[in-house]
Amino acid sequence: MKKFILPALGLLALAPSVALAKDAPTNRFEHEGSTYSYSVTQVGDTRVISGVEERTGKPFTLRVGQHRVRGTVGSQQVSFALRDVAPLVKPAATLASR
Repeated sequence: MKKFILPALGLLALAPSVALAKDAPTNRFEHEGSTYSYSVTQVGDTRVISGVEERTGKPFTLRVGQHRVRGTVGSQQVSFALRDVAPLVKPAATLASR
């Protein structure tokens, strides 16, 4: 499971920062059949991504620094280089036309 969740969560590390308020908006993504909801906050120079895997309720928290991502997924400690994270590939959107 760790082999699958880490790359998916790592993709979030490259997600652009959003204009953040005190209560950050909740975002969602799907990976390997699981749905994750998360929010992104800025704490000093570090971006903090906190969320939960919706089916199991397993929480995750990732702290994204300049060169490294550290945090926890459930009770498992994780740490990986930011350069090892692949950009999130979004599916093409179909726009309505008249």
